[in-house]
Amino acid sequence: MQSLTLGYSPCPNDTFLFYPLIHRSISSNGIRFVERLEDVETLNRLAMEEALDVCKVSYHAFAYIRERYILLRSGGAMGRGCGPLIVSKRLSVPGELKRKKIAVPGQFTTACLLLQLFDPTLTELIFLPFHEIMTAVQEDQADAGVIIHESRFTYHSYGLHKVLDLGEWWEKSTGLPLPLGGIAAKRSLGAVTLAKLSAIVRASVEYARNHPTETFSYVHAHSQEMSDEVCSSHIALYVNDFSLDPGPEGERAAELLFTRGEQLGLFPSSPAPLFVPASRSLSDLG
Repeated sequence: MQSLTLGYSPCPNDTFLFYPLIHRSISSNGIRFVERLEDVETLNRLAMEEALDVCKVSYHAFAYIRERYILLRSGGAMGRGCGPLIVSKRLSVPGELKRKKIAVPGQFTTACLLLQLFDPTLTELIFLPFHEIMTAVQEDQADAGVIIHESRFTYHSYGLHKVLDLGEWWEKSTGLPLPLGGIAAKRSLGAVTLAKLSAIVRASVEYARNHPTETFSYVHAHSQEMSDEVCSSHIALYVNDFSLDPGPEGERAAELLFTRGEQLGLFPSSPAPLFVPASRSLSDLG
């Protein structure tokens, strides 16, 4: 049996969709997965170090590892109405963000990339774990913060208000869904294994969506500080049809995100294909 390391976050959307795979509710096709749960920025850095065979990564981080990793077609976070929010205690409009300290959930997160795409002059950035950002803004360690994950459902309780929805900005300016994170696998695993991985993860997503109550204990074991309502809202928002397959629209969205970042010189360009092919022709994966 082939053994592969698999990294994903303890956030409800990841534990929800990987539960069937890890708990063998579906066939793993002769692959044994050794899981590692870490926050998104730790996963980004582990992937950049090639420490994991298969790993949930931010699209921003993937731009730096595109030559060595490829995105599986399933398991990613992409959609509409799910983007990072800029929140503040005192600032009200985006124009007030200039020359202000902004807390961001990691240098290689897509949230950071979107902020840079929105306004490249916003450079007073403080990098913090995502769960510390709202407290930092509340306690005036930062003038504003870019929040992700379940924080979008709870920021009001910190006395904060929305300055800008970066996902909404992206959708209005492009007409496309927002790519947030994907499941990256080492290209060196080879075409057959990569295609198998894509199919396995898709089966896991499908099983979780069809048997949501079965995942409950596992999901809540990793989100103990989150209410049932917030947990369910989180899953409903981030696990959607794009989690099964990006489709042509999702592929265009991902390519455009990288093109815009490349045009600003934020990361190097690459001709390497983004996704494992949807067809049965695997020769181009090598």
